[in-house]
Amino acid sequence: MFKEITYNIFNKYTCRLCFKYKYYSLSSTITNQCSLPDLNFSYLCDPANTEKIKNDIKKRKGRGDINKVIKLHKDWLNSFDNNKDFLKSELIRAALKIPNISHSEISHLEEEPTVVREIGKLPKEVPFKYLTFEEIADNFNLCRTDVSNFTGSRSYYLLDQLALLEQALIKYTLFKLKELNFSLLSVPDILPRNIIEMCGMETKGERNQVYTLDQSKWNDLCLSGTAEMGIAYYLSNIKLLDKKFPLKIAAVSRCFRAETSKIAEEKGIYRVHQFTKVEMFGISSPSQSDSLLNEFVQIQEDLFTSLGLVLRTLDMPPHELGAQAARKFDVEGWLPGKKKWGELSSASNCTDYQSRRLGITSKDSYLHTINGTACAIPRLIIALLETYQKEDGRVVLPEVLEPFLGFRNISQCRFPKPSVFKIHQRFR
Repeated sequence: MFKEITYNIFNKYTCRLCFKYKYYSLSSTITNQCSLPDLNFSYLCDPANTEKIKNDIKKRKGRGDINKVIKLHKDWLNSFDNNKDFLKSELIRAALKIPNISHSEISHLEEEPTVVREIGKLPKEVPFKYLTFEEIADNFNLCRTDVSNFTGSRSYYLLDQLALLEQALIKYTLFKLKELNFSLLSVPDILPRNIIEMCGMETKGERNQVYTLDQSKWNDLCLSGTAEMGIAYYLSNIKLLDKKFPLKIAAVSRCFRAETSKIAEEKGIYRVHQFTKVEMFGISSPSQSDSLLNEFVQIQEDLFTSLGLVLRTLDMPPHELGAQAARKFDVEGWLPGKKKWGELSSASNCTDYQSRRLGITSKDSYLHTINGTACAIPRLIIALLETYQKEDGRVVLPEVLEPFLGFRNISQCRFPKPSVFKIHQRFR
């Protein structure tokens, strides 16, 4: 019998904690005290779906083995000896590796995404030679990236006005989201490994992008890659009662990712190991999730359009989706200094992938989870500085940010500008 606790979240709706669900790590042993996660085995093990799942796995870069799941499920059902617990452990581990079912609207996409719409127009003629963000930041002494000697590669400092711009973008984004009835949640940056895995990110192996704390001291704790994980963890093991969906939540957090890139255009602060982000997270009924995903994309487009950026929205093919996503849209901004499109945000419908693993339910069904980036600070700063530079070298930021920033004109930073950062002898 499972213990139940009734309490209020955000003082707006009643929910119930059900300790029916337990979390499993893909790399840990599952004991006989653990109940089977409510994965959709009726779908996974239906022979009518096998080829579809195989093709989807192939498009998703080969993650998961549906034949193994089917065999283990059959063996587990037919087992009545001491081997049953071991088979259950192996079955869960194999099933958790199967990605979400790709949305029917993207099943035909191969390598290239579909351009859904373009917002704004690129200039037919370039009035002057645009500088890159790196060149602008160096001219004004606003950003330091040559600090790998003591903070590691892909680290950076935002100085003076860029540090203020970071805070202004957070405040501006939250102001907009509050107008759209988002509730604000502050989330932890350190989470259990199994929670991160249940959200759809691998924590071990070659494709791992997760920073792990010293296991000898902290026992399977990791740095969160996005606030989505902390929000999902907060809502885990919860049955939402008497609530009108969708529920929309926003969070500001540091994001930690161990990804790397050798692409020249992604140098500087475009792809880094740590950055600040405002995240949108939605909970909806199954029938609402597609429309909520479209709403999140519209919010992203409206935010960036209000900042005067030229955009295009892409419907991404299956191989670009994380394991948790059934569909994903990317919103790219034009970077005139780099003369290329750069991803500013993405939004994904995870359907019931996360809710089945984390136990997020309503009265009669598993809820769907939707997430989207409202503001990824480094990339938005890059787009703003490259877009709002003038021929004489000045940078005048959009007027809409002035109430949150206190100024529009970027000026020379007064921080000292050492030629080379060196580690002091006593720190070696």
